[in-house]
Amino acid sequence: MKILGISGSPVPGSNTDRLVLQVLKATGLDFEFVKLSTVNVRPCLACKACVEDNICKVNDDFPALAKKLLDAQALVIGGYTPYRVLDGFTKAFLERLWSMRHLHSLNENKYVITIISGLFKEIRDGALDAIATELFMERMHHVAELSIEGNVPCLTCGYGDNCKNSGIPHVFPNKIKASKDHCIAVEKQPVWEEATNAGNLLGQFLRGEIDSLPYISHPFSVS
Repeated sequence: MKILGISGSPVPGSNTDRLVLQVLKATGLDFEFVKLSTVNVRPCLACKACVEDNICKVNDDFPALAKKLLDAQALVIGGYTPYRVLDGFTKAFLERLWSMRHLHSLNENKYVITIISGLFKEIRDGALDAIATELFMERMHHVAELSIEGNVPCLTCGYGDNCKNSGIPHVFPNKIKASKDHCIAVEKQPVWEEATNAGNLLGQFLRGEIDSLPYISHPFSVS
């Protein structure tokens, strides 16, 4: 395996899943895809039992996932933004990377592409920045950020027209009926081509066909 793909979206076959997979496939290299909702990765317990050896001692699925990450040269992380913040699955995964960072920076110089899905651009940008901060602390090489226009779940829950808490009136300026026909597939968004290009570029670099990759700097960076 050259690349590990991670999706924090619990929705089966979600836009986030599909874009993570498109980046992975576009590299032309061996990869593994992990959907965090199908494994058990808790938030960091701050026990610091990992300090000496960089091995998390919490008895869940993260230690096995950490071994996959150690074997990979690159990582694709996809999350989404419920309640205007980064989702809990992706946040828990990022928190647990501390066990690999402390003292020895085991993920240093790994190449990473990040993906966020959500309804509002400013919220997506904030979530991407939160992930970028973690990648900077991990000393990873942040190659690209990809932003997906998301869909309000009220379109497909079955009660979006009558529920007083429906998000449809807040998202759509004109009154509409709840329908999956109003959902925007990621394949029809400009980000699909951006993801394909980013994956191609990452694959070319890892095969030694090109000498460098873009680098997203962080406000904490010192030039």
